[in-house]
This record gives sequence, structure tokens and C-alpha cells, in this order.
Amino acid sequence: MESLQVNLKHKTYQVHIKRGITKELGKHLRAQCSGEKVAIITDKNVYHIYGKQVLQTLNSEGFETHVIAIEPGEKSKTLATLNDVFGELVRAKISRRDLILTLGGGVVGDLGGFAAATFLRGIPYVQVPTSLLAQVDSSIGGKVAVDLPYGKNLIGSFYHPDAVFIDPDVLETLDPREFNNGMAEVIKYSCIKDRQLFEELMSFSKDELTDNIDRIIFKCLTIKKNVVEEDETDRGSRMMLNFGHTLGHAIEKYFNYSKYAHGEAVAIGMYQVTKNSESMGLTEHGTSLMLKELLSKHSLPHQMPESDAAQIVETIALDKKSKGKSIDIVLLSSIGECFIKNICKDEVAKYFL
Repeated sequence: MESLQVNLKHKTYQVHIKRGITKELGKHLRAQCSGEKVAIITDKNVYHIYGKQVLQTLNSEGFETHVIAIEPGEKSKTLATLNDVFGELVRAKISRRDLILTLGGGVVGDLGGFAAATFLRGIPYVQVPTSLLAQVDSSIGGKVAVDLPYGKNLIGSFYHPDAVFIDPDVLETLDPREFNNGMAEVIKYSCIKDRQLFEELMSFSKDELTDNIDRIIFKCLTIKKNVVEEDETDRGSRMMLNFGHTLGHAIEKYFNYSKYAHGEAVAIGMYQVTKNSESMGLTEHGTSLMLKELLSKHSLPHQMPESDAAQIVETIALDKKSKGKSIDIVLLSSIGECFIKNICKDEVAKYFL
């Protein structure tokens, strides 16, 4: 079992990566939880596949379990769904001594983590990410949130889990599109911090990628852990993790979270901003072509879809990284190296469209 320790000023927690660890959750939780109840927040698709297994391992250790299964997809990451989750937690009589377990991808982790952060002013929770995107990115770092009609993650907090349990075996049940959705975040990490990983991803066959997925997850999480420890609340260097996300979030919202998955929108965002920054001489020549080749290898889009430019720009202006009349964006100087640039909001179209 590979383990990482996230060290914050106010808290330390472990990230465990082990094939088959989903079957052992009961004993791991019993070792650190004094409560008797576990509220499992999941989505209906994940629960259908892994619910019985997770309930068995928790019940075998004497936990009283309560399942809260939401509809899958970004459209569930709302205040209305959160309110329903709060109601279920009240009915289950969950206390501060008990535990929330988020079993699912990024939507479940974000919404379940925010429920944990705010219910009873905060109760412990653990993340059990079941998508590649959540395993390499959103399960650590403490960003929890729900969406508003105006944009993604506009209501949220920084609230870290007590532990993260990552089982690469569960990736075998992902359909190819969802796996590639997660690969967009892997590619992001290689672009901003690890040229060697980028080159490996370019050379790997499908089987080699599968054989090395444990190591890839570990490498991505190590990058994120180091960045989060340096800048927990996203006011400095942590912004580099948003590479591709500023435009990506705007694309997701524009198409009402239905046409593009998160990773697909981020892929477009990474390529578009890199193509433009390269044309301005801010990024090494040839970088956007290399990025396009790697995205295409994983069936990820790169071309900006037809859309209303004014609406896209307006959404970007509402981004959380906005600072009055300016906004911070992430650009590549070359593969494996990035920097944060503050631009005027009237320059948004030049960089993104």
C-alpha cells in the first residue's frame, strides 16, 4: 500500500492507495472513528456497483450505516440536493461523533464534503473516490462546494477529510469516456509540473497505462499535496492547479453541464489558452501541438465549440479567481512549467477565445 501524508497547519491526514482497499474500509474506519454511525453519501450508479460491498465491510465492524444516494452528474451539485442530504442526516440522527463517507466521483466528493463541513458546524468525513478524476485530484486538498446557476463551485469551503482511501481496481468499471475524463486532470498535472510524466503518457500503450495507473495516481497526488501544503486556501501557488479550468468551467456552464464532462471542458480550456499564449510568445513554440496530440490520444476534445463569446466572457468574469477589474490565469511557459498571470478582464477574449 502506498501512502501520502498531507500536512497542514491545523490538520494532518493520510491518503492510502491500495488495490482492493474498498473491501477493507470497515477495519480502517474502526481504527480511527469513535462513533457508531456512518452516513454514506454516494450516487445511484456507484451504489448499484459498490454499495453492497461497502455496506458489508462497514457492518462487519459494527457500524450502523445510512445510505444517501443522489442522482449522478453535475446537475445534482446544487443547494436543493444539499438540502435533501441535510434532511437525511437529521433523520439518521448523525452526530458530531459519527462520520460521513463519500463514495463516488467529484460531484459526490464535493457535495458530500460540503455537507460534512456545514452540518452541525462540521463533522468528520472520509473520501472514497471511485473515478479517476477524483482519485488524482478532487479527493484531496479540502475544496468542497456546490454550484449556483451563475457558475461552478460558487458556494463552498475548505474542509479536509480525515482520510482518503483510493482503490485503483474500481477504475475497471469506468466506461472509456469517464476514464478519459479523468485523464484530462492527469494531463494537467504533467503540463504544470512533470514533463517526464507528460512524455510517459505520450509513449504509453493502453495496457502500459493500466499497468502504471497506481504510480500515476501517486505522482499526481504528490504534486497536489505539495502545492496544497504551501498554499491551502488558493491565494497563491495553488492557483496553478486551475490550469484549463477557468475556460473549462465556463464551457460546462454554457452547455448546462450536459454536453461536456468536466475533464473534457478542461481539456478544451488547456489547449485554447496554450494556443493563444503561444501565439503571444508567452509559451514555448510547439507546446500546443504536443498538448493537442496527447489530448487526442485520450479522445479528449481541444477545439473551442461554437458558443456565444459574450456569455463565455461574462462567466469567466465571475470566476472565483477574479480580482475586481482583473483575473489570475494559469499559462504554460513550456511542458512541465507554468506561471500565474494577472490580466485585465477586457483581455479575457484574447487569452481564451
